[in-house]
Amino acid sequence: MSIPFIILGIVVVLIVYAIMIYNGFVKSRVQVNGAWSDIDVQMKRRYNLIPNLVETVKGYANHEAGTLEKLTQARTAALSNEGSPQDQAQSENVLTGALKSVFAVAEAYPELKANENFLSLQEDLAEVEEQIQAARRYYNGSVREMNTKVDQFPGNIIARRFNFTKAEFFELDEADGAARQPVAVSFD
Repeated sequence: MSIPFIILGIVVVLIVYAIMIYNGFVKSRVQVNGAWSDIDVQMKRRYNLIPNLVETVKGYANHEAGTLEKLTQARTAALSNEGSPQDQAQSENVLTGALKSVFAVAEAYPELKANENFLSLQEDLAEVEEQIQAARRYYNGSVREMNTKVDQFPGNIIARRFNFTKAEFFELDEADGAARQPVAVSFD
C-alpha cells in the first residue's frame, strides 16, 4: 500500500514542479512585454520632441530643408514601425543618424545653439536617449532571462509543450558603427 502512495507523491511533485516552471515562463514573458512597453514609451517621448526640434531649427537654418526632411521622414517611419524588435531597431538607427545630422547642422548656427528653446530640446533629447538606453538594457536582460529558461532543461520541455519561444533582442545594426555612438548633444 505504500508504493502507490510513493508513486502518487512523485506524480504530485512532478506536476507541482511543472506548474512552477510554467508560471516562471509566464512571468518572464510578462516581464519581456513590460520591458518592451518601456522602450516604446521612451521612443514615443523622443518622437514627440522631434517636431519641436525641426520647427526650432527651421527658423534658423532655412536652407537645411533636406536634413530636416530626412529627420521628419525617419521619425514617421520609426513611429509607424510596429514590427519586431530588430525591425524597430533598424528604424531607430535611421532616426538616430538623422538626429545627428540635425545637431551637426546646428553647429554652424551660433544663434541657434544659443536659442533657449533649442537648448531645452537638446536637454530633453539627451534625457530621453539615456532613458531609451536604460530601457533597452532592461529589455535585453529580460529577453536573456527568458531565452535562458527556454533553452535550459527541463524548462525546454515545458517551453516546447506550451509554445514558449525565445524573444528577440533589441540590437543595433552591427554594420552601422555610427548608430552605436550616442546622439551628439552640445551645450557650447
